[in-house]
Amino acid sequence: MSRTPATTTDLVVFGAGGQVGRAVVAEARRRGLTVTAAVRTPERHPDLAGPGVTLVPCDVTDPDAVATTARGHAAAVSTVHAPDVPSGEFYPAATRALIAGLATAGVHRLVHVGIATTLETAPGVAVHDDPAFPEAHRAFSLGHAAALDLLRDSPTTLDWVVVTPPLDLDRTAPGTGHYRLGGPQVLGDRIAQADLATAVTDQLTGPAARHREQIAVAA
Repeated sequence: MSRTPATTTDLVVFGAGGQVGRAVVAEARRRGLTVTAAVRTPERHPDLAGPGVTLVPCDVTDPDAVATTARGHAAAVSTVHAPDVPSGEFYPAATRALIAGLATAGVHRLVHVGIATTLETAPGVAVHDDPAFPEAHRAFSLGHAAALDLLRDSPTTLDWVVVTPPLDLDRTAPGTGHYRLGGPQVLGDRIAQADLATAVTDQLTGPAARHREQIAVAA
């Protein structure tokens, strides 16, 4: 895939303290981009701050906080996760705040990281629609699906894409710099976290960029 750098060095990563968020920050820095790393509690992530990375607090469910944090950036990445809040509450609230806050800030590109269980196994049928799918996991997946629906209904001025990795996100495998890119259907079984970060960063600009759709990535 293309490794063309983004045309801006101003990227804000919401949820930068998580494993995927950290991988995206690292990949952006590898490409020479400067990053604003937005987290709920900066004191828990002091190691994120450093050359080219500014660590800031942000409640991603607050549109005013999102707007303040995002202002002055050309693109945003969302890798947010809140294990202490029900998925059905958190992801819709965060997505509404991102849609409103980014609009206020004048940031039009949003790359959001989704989850594999929202991908399709048949037209209109998600992984979580299988009757054998565990109900507890289904509730979590439905929170992500609700966020996706909100993005689909968002104003056309928001140029979003949901990058969706497979179920097996290998956090220890070294990156290869390569991945496959598809539509909203299940594409493969695994991907290295570093390659997911590459795919996310490729979606900022350049020939790989997709627009207002869910896409799958896999090794």
